[in-house]
Amino acid sequence: MAAGSTKVIVAALIGNGLIAVTKFAAAAYTGSSAMLSEGVHSVVDTGNQVLLLFGLKQSRKPADEDFPFGHGKEIYFWSFVVAILIFAVGAGISLYEGIARILSPHPVENAFVNYIVLGLAMIFEGGAWYFAFKEFGRVKGARGYIEAVQTGKDPTFFVVLFEDSAAMLGLMVAFLGVWLGEVTGNPIFDGIASTIIGLILGATAAWLAYETKSLLIGERANRHVVDGIRRIARTQPTVRHVNEVLTMHMGPDFILANISIEFADNMRADDVEDTVAHIDRQIKSTFPSVKRVFIEAESRRGWRPRP
Repeated sequence: MAAGSTKVIVAALIGNGLIAVTKFAAAAYTGSSAMLSEGVHSVVDTGNQVLLLFGLKQSRKPADEDFPFGHGKEIYFWSFVVAILIFAVGAGISLYEGIARILSPHPVENAFVNYIVLGLAMIFEGGAWYFAFKEFGRVKGARGYIEAVQTGKDPTFFVVLFEDSAAMLGLMVAFLGVWLGEVTGNPIFDGIASTIIGLILGATAAWLAYETKSLLIGERANRHVVDGIRRIARTQPTVRHVNEVLTMHMGPDFILANISIEFADNMRADDVEDTVAHIDRQIKSTFPSVKRVFIEAESRRGWRPRP
């Protein structure tokens, strides 16, 4: 697991922890619905970072008899839980508070306090967002941002980036809602801002859930890894045909590979063993994330694709 993912989570945890209390204090002092939604948002984000750190710790546990391929998928599970919490708690409370405030608007008092808190929050959140964005840019390499999210196998990077991006957008909406309410004298804008923050959190949670679902179920390795494994096996002089290459990510840095191969006729058992050992070594040296390789000897005529 990349050390950068832990740094990103810790930076986000510190940033959210610093501003959560101030947001709630400002909400209690001014009566702002949007500020209360932002406070809930920060608490949810702080809890999410704790869960991600726990998931990282669990995923690093060594393999044992009950989990022979390790615990790498723990990080996928806890990333999915984070998405559910954002939706159920963050979006749910913000939407409820916003709709309630629209139906029964109350004026925001001492709005200047909200401006100070929101400004400080933008500084803290902006720092955490920049750190997450910088680390994500390093990990994504030459890939585009959307492609990097879709093909990335370590969800901690894009989960934190999504959270911080939603937080920055929510702060801007809260600031605008408080300002419009003060300028127009209509407190309904505060409730509208809270509702929009809830929708932002809901959309963020839906995207996170979608991106982590396939990893949790069992996603294959990226195409260049699969093609590389096939090429290594196919170029061996004793291999007549590579029937199939099946891969699965057991964690961000743990790929399981199963290869069906038709070997040349009249090969001795020790020749097959030597070829299998050579393929295994070459795959693991070329792709360090491939930790386990299983090779099946099957004739091309007798082989059938797995359902």
